[in-house]
Amino acid sequence: LAPNVKMKMQILILLALFVVGAMGGKYSKELNEQKASDKNNNQVEFRIAKLNQVWEKAIRMQLAPVRLSELHSDLKIQEKDELQWKKLKAEGMDEDGEREAKLRRNFNIILAKYGMDGKKDTRTLDSNRLKDHDVKEGDTFDDPKLDKLWNKAKTSGKFSDEELQTLQREFQHHKDKINEYNIVMDTVSRTEEIHKNVISPLEGDMKEHVLHQKHSDLKQRMRNLNQGFERLRKITHEGYSADSEFKEPRVIELWEMAKRSNLSEDELDSLKEELGHFETKVEKHQHYQEQLELSHQKLKHVEALGDKDHIMRNKEKYNTLAEKAREMGYKMKKHLQDLTNKISRNGLQHNEL
Repeated sequence: LAPNVKMKMQILILLALFVVGAMGGKYSKELNEQKASDKNNNQVEFRIAKLNQVWEKAIRMQLAPVRLSELHSDLKIQEKDELQWKKLKAEGMDEDGEREAKLRRNFNIILAKYGMDGKKDTRTLDSNRLKDHDVKEGDTFDDPKLDKLWNKAKTSGKFSDEELQTLQREFQHHKDKINEYNIVMDTVSRTEEIHKNVISPLEGDMKEHVLHQKHSDLKQRMRNLNQGFERLRKITHEGYSADSEFKEPRVIELWEMAKRSNLSEDELDSLKEELGHFETKVEKHQHYQEQLELSHQKLKHVEALGDKDHIMRNKEKYNTLAEKAREMGYKMKKHLQDLTNKISRNGLQHNEL
């Protein structure tokens, strides 16, 4: 072959190899973005085996649709964090095991939150924790201080019906925080028990560090609970001010955190605008959850009537709504996590599920 023809052929071969390589990269990316598969090539929801086990157990338990949707979002966040941690660990980071301990703690919170930690849910009845009273008829939040404050708010005449709904959501959010605190305290108690039985001094130092992290987490959660309760007490006594910035409890909590942090006025203004967008996202997620619950009720009604075509149509609608609620739930919780981390980096240590 003539030298110039030979050179042209070599260039064409190199170009072909480049295109194949690029396509291979594109397809491998697409494959990675597809649904995960297990070792038997069955499609699974999550890329981490223990998360799939939790998901499958939840389906067997027949969790209510909205709870199932919430669990899916929590597991997606956990999956994202665990995969990020594996990458960091492979790069030689997290030598002290702090991130790993936090991941394990968050996983334990998920199990307990959805009643999958193998225990009867006695946390709200355990007198060693933040509750020490007998459950009475008419209790709304299973906590004497919250119930007393809520009854005072309801009978004060200071709130419109809409404001009472907003306030009830804030009370419920506070109750959820109490439950989370109790779960974390459970894990700390178990770690302390294990710590007593340590033999190796090196292992002991490692567990001492993990224990210190958990105690710091507990202290911060207790601080947040006290600040949250003080806010509820103030609103109950004074009512909502005319210039209340936000309605959603999680958004209010973030805004209160931000105001206590080291953010400048400009940064606060910027964050306030972002929190407005986040609140819209929270409201949209709640809308999908309500639609999902209504769709589930309708599906049960249609199934009782036995019309197969009607059942199929309603099932399709229900499955579409379930998928949308999970997707919105993940986006909302991811945004919440990002906002929390942003505020925490500016002078606050705060953990949020």
